[in-house]
Amino acid sequence: MKQYDLVIVGAGPAGMAAAGAATEQGLTVALLDEQAAPGGQIYRAISAPAPRDEGILGADYYHGRSLLAPFKAARVDYIPSATVWEITQEREVRFSAGGRARTLQARRILLATGAQERPVPFPGWQLPGVMSCGAAQIMLKTSGLTPPTPLVLAGSGPLLLLIALQLHRAGVEIAAVLDTTPRDNYLKASRHLGGALRGWKMLLKGLGYLAQLKRSDVPCLSRVSGLKAEADDGKLARVRFTHKGREQSLAATSLLVHQGVVPNVQLSRAIGINHRWDEQQLCWRPGTDSWGETDIEGIFIAGDGAGIGGAVAAEQAGRLAAWQISCQLGRMAPGERDRQAAPVRRALAPIMAIRPFLDVLYQPAGEFLTPADDTLVCRCEEVTAGDIRRYARMGCTGPNQTKAFSRVGMGPCQGRMCGLTVAQIIADTRQTSPAEVGYYRIRSPIKPLLLKELTSLDNSDHQ
Repeated sequence: MKQYDLVIVGAGPAGMAAAGAATEQGLTVALLDEQAAPGGQIYRAISAPAPRDEGILGADYYHGRSLLAPFKAARVDYIPSATVWEITQEREVRFSAGGRARTLQARRILLATGAQERPVPFPGWQLPGVMSCGAAQIMLKTSGLTPPTPLVLAGSGPLLLLIALQLHRAGVEIAAVLDTTPRDNYLKASRHLGGALRGWKMLLKGLGYLAQLKRSDVPCLSRVSGLKAEADDGKLARVRFTHKGREQSLAATSLLVHQGVVPNVQLSRAIGINHRWDEQQLCWRPGTDSWGETDIEGIFIAGDGAGIGGAVAAEQAGRLAAWQISCQLGRMAPGERDRQAAPVRRALAPIMAIRPFLDVLYQPAGEFLTPADDTLVCRCEEVTAGDIRRYARMGCTGPNQTKAFSRVGMGPCQGRMCGLTVAQIIADTRQTSPAEVGYYRIRSPIKPLLLKELTSLDNSDHQ
C-alpha cells in the first residue's frame, strides 16, 4: 500500500489549508474528498460556481478562492470522488474511488470532515417539498437551481438568514422567514455577551443579514412555534405555525428548515476517538488538544468536525494541525511552529469568543429536540418519537438497546439523521442527560460499500 506522511480526509477550508501548510514543510500528503471538486460544504463548487452574479452568494463565499489557488499549486495527491469507509488506529485509510477500493498508510491523519445540519424532526418533515436550507444552498451553488415557490423558510440561526438573503438576491420570492428561536434563549445567551462583544464583527454581520431582509420586504416573523407541514395529494401544500398566540397558515410548495449545524462525528466515532457532550452546542464533539490531536496518537481533527467555529476558524485550525504534524515528524522546529501559530491564535480568539453566545442563543426549541409522539424520528426505518419513548420506558437506557428493539438508526443513513434526537428523547424520558445516555456504536464501513469494491482490495493493500 502507498504510504504518506499525512492523509487528509475532506477538502473544505480546514483540509485545503492544512494540505498547503503541510506541503510547504516538505511532507508527502494525500487528500481524499467525497466531492468531485475541492471546497467542502461552505465553498462547494468554488472552482466553478453556477450563479454568474457574484453578488448572489456574497463575498464570504468567494473567499474560498484564496484557499483554492494555493491548494491547486501544492504538491498534493488529491483524490476526488473518494468515499472513506474505514480508518484504523494503526492509521490505515480505506476508501473507494472509481469503483475500486484502496488502502493508504499514513504516519499522521487529519480528519477535516466538517459539519452536518442538525436533524429537524417535526410533523410533516418527511414530505416531498420539505428540505434543509443547506440542501437548497447546494442546489444554488452547483446548479443555479432554486426551490419552487411559494417558498417558506423556518428555523433558527445565522445560516437561515444568509440562505434567505441569497435566494432573494437570486430573484426568488419568499413568502416568509419563520424564526423559531425560543424567547428564553435571549436571556440565557446574555450571560455570554462579553464574548459576543469581542466577536462584534460576526455579530454585526448577522444583524446585517436581518436588516437586508427587512429592507427587501421579506416577511420575518420571530418567536414562531408549533411548526407543521401539511400535504395535499402526498406533497407539501401548507405550513402551519403559531405566532403571537395565534395559529396561522401559509400556502407553500417548498419549505426550507434549519436548526444549526453539528460536528460530523461518524468517522471519528468509528475510529474510537473519545467524544463528549457539549451542553452549549447540544451535540457530541471529539476531544482534541489545542493543535487538534485526539486521544489516539497521530490522528487529528480540524474544523467544524471538532466543534462548530465556522469557515475562517476551520481554515486556521487546519494550518495549526499541519504545523504540529510537521513538528512531530521532524520537519519543523518547535520554536518555528510556535512563531507561526501565534498570530493565527490571536486571529482565532475573537472568532471563538462569540461561539458560546451564538450556541446558546440558537439552541433549538424543545419541539425539535424532543418532538411529539406521532413525529417520525427515523425516516429510514419509520420509527416515531412515541416508539422511542415506549422502549425507553420498557428499560432501554441508550440508543444501541433501542436499535435492537426498533431498528432505529439501521437504515442507509446509519443514524446520522436520528442519532441526536433518539439520545435526547431517551434522556428526557428517563430524566437523565444525553451524556449519560450516549450515542450509537458506529462501526466500519461507515458508508455503503459494494462487495466488488471490497474484493478489489488486492494483497498489496495489506502488506
